[in-house]
Amino acid sequence: MGLSVDRERCIGAGMCAMTAPAVFDQDPDDGLVVLLDAEPAAADRAAARMAAGVCPSGAIVLRDAPGSGGA
Repeated sequence: MGLSVDRERCIGAGMCAMTAPAVFDQDPDDGLVVLLDAEPAAADRAAARMAAGVCPSGAIVLRDAPGSGGA
């Protein structure tokens, strides 16, 4: 699983940082998403997927690795 974020699309809602704090944070200056881990560990993947799903602006892009079976 790989992640990327589009800071230009981010509206600073903070849902990602609240849902997956090991993977996302917010910039203290502008409140926009900061990606802490582009390839989260297995223990953080479910939270990262949920964060991508609840992002109101769709600023989080989730990519499954080929052959990973969605893991």
